Parts: sequence; C-alpha cells; structure tokens
Amino acid sequence: MASSPAPEPLGVPQFAPLRVRGGSRRLRRALRRQRRAMAAGLAVTAAALAASSARGADDPGSRSGAHGQGGSGTGALAAAAPARDRHPGDVLVSAPVRIADAATVRLLRPGDRVDVIAAADSPAEDSPAKVVASGVRVAAIPRAGEDPAGGGALIVLSVPRATAATLAGAGATSRLAVAVC
Repeated sequence: MASSPAPEPLGVPQFAPLRVRGGSRRLRRALRRQRRAMAAGLAVTAAALAASSARGADDPGSRSGAHGQGGSGTGALAAAAPARDRHPGDVLVSAPVRIADAATVRLLRPGDRVDVIAAADSPAEDSPAKVVASGVRVAAIPRAGEDPAGGGALIVLSVPRATAATLAGAGATSRLAVAVC
C-alpha cells in the first residue's frame, strides 16, 4: 500500500483588523445609564428612610426610638423641642408591669408595641376588661426569676408619666394582659 502524502497546511489569510464604530461610546453611555439608575434608587431609599424616621419614638407605627426620648405623638418635631417646652406628662418613663400570663410575655421582644388590658381579678365582678395603655413600646423583658407569688411575668414598658401611674393603679387592682399591635 502506498501512502499518500499529507496535504499541505492551509494558512490563515491576511486581513486588516476590524474596527467597531462607536463601541467605546456605547460602553460609556451604558455605564452612565447604570450610574443614573443607581443614584435614583439610592435617592428613593433615602427618601423612604427619612419619611419613616420622621414619625418619632412614640408613634405606634414606629419600631424605633431611643429609650427616654420624649414626644407628644408629633414625631420629629416633639423630639427636637427643648425639654422646657414639653409638658411633664409627655416625658417617657420606664414602667415595670406584671403580666398575668407568663407564656404571653415569652412572645414579646424589646421594641414591640402592645396594648395593655386590665381585667377583673375575680369572675364574680361584672366589670368588662378595659384597655389601660394603647400602642406602648416594650423597653425590656427582664429574665424570669423565682416569683414567690407565682403571678405572671414582668415586662418594662416605655410610656408617658400619666400612663405609668394608670398602669400602676390597674396592676394593683386587676390582672393585666397584653395584645401585640
């Protein structure tokens, strides 16, 4: 058998380099559009954060706010007002409250908003349950210690002074419960 010679390798023909027109301009334009979209998204985010933080520390819809920060429900304006311009009842204080059902307290976290409800101690009394404090912020939940009376669990609420007095009176005469807002 006779072997045939291998074909000669084919070379790549010579041609001029390709030049794409406007390629760098398209890239720059795409980058500018991307930067504009990013800037617009950041501006919208900043506006949303500014609007949500303007509600204030004692606004029921707000979950933020420093403990002890005062306000009368008018948001940032009340927080910015000097202390001498506020009414004494508008200053927030920490009010420890014993809730009858300890299992309910385990569902709470600091920062939650709750309604405090007072119910009669004995079922013989026909007085209906009433809301003592509405939309108040849970400031802290102390660790459960040994309670000799075995009556519920303690939480600390951030409330105006007048509401703290009402909570103390209601806690002395009736059982307290919470409803998460």
